[in-house]
Amino acid sequence: MLNRLLSHDLPRNRWLTLLLVAIVLGLALTPFLFPGTRALNVSAKILVFIVLVASFDLLLGYTGIVSFAHTMFFGIGAYGVAIASTRLGPQWGSLALGIGAALAISLVLSLLIGLFSLRVKAIFFAMITLAVASAFLTLASQLSEFTGGEDGLSFRVPEALQPGTEYLEETFLGASIDGRFLTYYLLFVTAVVLVLAMLRIVNSPFGRVLQAIRENDFRAEAIGYRTVVYRTLSSVLSALFATLAGCLLALWLRYNGPDTSLSFEIMVDILLIVVIGGMGTIYGAVIGGALFVLAQSYLQDLMQLGASAVEGVPVLSQLVSPDRWLLWLGILFVLSVYHFPSGVVGRLRAAGPAIARR
Repeated sequence: MLNRLLSHDLPRNRWLTLLLVAIVLGLALTPFLFPGTRALNVSAKILVFIVLVASFDLLLGYTGIVSFAHTMFFGIGAYGVAIASTRLGPQWGSLALGIGAALAISLVLSLLIGLFSLRVKAIFFAMITLAVASAFLTLASQLSEFTGGEDGLSFRVPEALQPGTEYLEETFLGASIDGRFLTYYLLFVTAVVLVLAMLRIVNSPFGRVLQAIRENDFRAEAIGYRTVVYRTLSSVLSALFATLAGCLLALWLRYNGPDTSLSFEIMVDILLIVVIGGMGTIYGAVIGGALFVLAQSYLQDLMQLGASAVEGVPVLSQLVSPDRWLLWLGILFVLSVYHFPSGVVGRLRAAGPAIARR
């Protein structure tokens, strides 16, 4: 049953399995294990980034396409929910219409980009997508009547998902059963379904063709596959999954603006997570997303504790100052790339057979 659920793509390493189980259980039980608002926000961000990074890996890791327009589709999903909810009110129909419209726009744009640009090779395609994403960011910032401009849009969600809606007067196992609780598990279930769907895609015959194109598109073309069609379909699927990730982000934050979903910094984070987790594996998005967001959220707090412990030591106290958390995050990234050149998942899977023989 589990084998079929994971599309016959098992972790193939005991440590990788334990790590994945720990992450999934931690995310599933966050409202009960860490009932604070901050922990819930971090876990929700991890869920969103898992879907977003997995959708990008479908493009980069499995098809070998470098694109910088991924945050554009992410932003389209977030703006679709935000604009529909602002214009039509906090109704389920508004959410459905916003998500549907965002998916339709992403479908058309990704299809156009694919048809006109995927015949261009390597860095030229990446530059085209970067230009399109930059133009969309500028457009979103200037169309203040629809997008709220630089200030963005704050909106209300349906009453069932609002934090003030309480389903139980008393806490259950330490967690408040309210609209925020329901929203979190809506994100969790949706993220699990989307990740399993992407696992199914990459392990299907279609996914095998994408991997063949990544390895050698000339040979794939020579044996009869129309590589432009497959690359275009990969671009479209990746864009649609990124759009759904944007919808989840807007639903959780009840706000969206240019810096929230369209920033180039998000694109950089996606690339870092793909490298940390491992390209060409959906599990890499799960592990890389969890590790990166946790480090991004709590590294400064850990450094605050370290700074308190070495207070008064001339050089060391400056090195572990919380103001330098980005420096240490960069060092951790360099070390992870050095010790895990194929990503955490790639390294653990490569060690799998050796472990099994012991």
